[in-house]
Amino acid sequence: MHSIPRFPRKAPFPNAIRVSLLLTVAALSGRSGAVEAKSYFPPDAPDTPPYTLPDPLVTASGRKVTTAEEWKTTRRPEVLELFRTHVYGRVPPTPYRRSFQVRENRQAMGGAATLKQVTITIESEGKSLAFDLSLFVPNRAPKPVPAFLLINNRGLENIDPTRQKKSEFWPAEEVIARGYAIAAFYNAQIDPDDKKDVEFKDGIHAVLDRGPRAPDAWATLAAWAWGASRCMDYFETDRDIARDRVAVVGHSRGGKTALWAAAEDQRFAIACSNDSGCGGATLHRHRTKQKETIAVINRGFPHWFDANFKSYNGREESLPVDQHMLVALIAPRAVCVGSASEDLWADPRGEFLSVAAARPVYQLFGRQGLGDAKEMPAIGAPLHGDAAHYHLRAGKHNLTLEDWNAYLDFADKYYRRRK
Repeated sequence: MHSIPRFPRKAPFPNAIRVSLLLTVAALSGRSGAVEAKSYFPPDAPDTPPYTLPDPLVTASGRKVTTAEEWKTTRRPEVLELFRTHVYGRVPPTPYRRSFQVRENRQAMGGAATLKQVTITIESEGKSLAFDLSLFVPNRAPKPVPAFLLINNRGLENIDPTRQKKSEFWPAEEVIARGYAIAAFYNAQIDPDDKKDVEFKDGIHAVLDRGPRAPDAWATLAAWAWGASRCMDYFETDRDIARDRVAVVGHSRGGKTALWAAAEDQRFAIACSNDSGCGGATLHRHRTKQKETIAVINRGFPHWFDANFKSYNGREESLPVDQHMLVALIAPRAVCVGSASEDLWADPRGEFLSVAAARPVYQLFGRQGLGDAKEMPAIGAPLHGDAAHYHLRAGKHNLTLEDWNAYLDFADKYYRRRK
């Protein structure tokens, strides 16, 4: 078992508001060199239960993994199977055909970008499903270019390809200006986000499922992750896109999906998980009174995870995995996790601890993850590690331009190191 360092217990700040501020005071009048004021996330409450994490480097037979090769050939497949069995479910082996139709290919953003509208169609035994991929490619950057793919779990107006409506949720102009392509698909076109569809009769399940559903059959999050991989299939055909530098991005339920997509599909170079919380980046065993639990998420969203996951309602300590092991599945590729200071439901500290606890796996590959960081960074002070990133943004549950800039800044550094 792997014990994660605990933060020192401090007395809680008075007046329990959502975010507690510990300010470094700016230089007083008459002094030179003002000190930037920084705010910090409040410590865990004194009654937060202790916990012990499963060790990602101990195999099912009890053997310690000490090399990258052992991880790749033995332990990683074990961990992946544990998540398929107990959390997200497994994709059926149903044969299918896929095709791509580029419906639109034109200049956009005043000549700064080219817009490609692609329809991806999946067919199997007379059934089919089609969904749309919108892609902007910067015209002034040398090709092929790296790309960010957003799993859009909000309304279509947030990824408007006409750019008549603009949203920080998908800041296409800003990403293009940084020399990256930016793409998005609407998750509901893959599988409806419908808590009543617990029999999975719609979306891609209706096309690929065969026979009775097993307890480890894939559910909605796994279907969305599968859809992200089909977008990756298209990128491999597009000469404008650097296929080895595609990042998958998601917020909230999309952030959960982004992590699972990168765990299942090793073609993704970076996974960016924003405010993903329970079932995403945060540790299940890090139990605070304000955070979402397995029981709560399964009651509220029974269609997201496989049936086996429901057996862990109120039994987090019995789950054979925790989310630091999901992060570890992405190694040696990069992972970015972002939190919001007021989003206690998503458990920002648990999200940070999850990335920190994946470090031993990254070290097998000669990378340090977040390094020896044991304390959360200050609000607004991103921590760019070696193939790992964490930041804490001030504010509420959302995907903002500040989050995007943090991911873009990390990608700049990460890809420079890889050259």
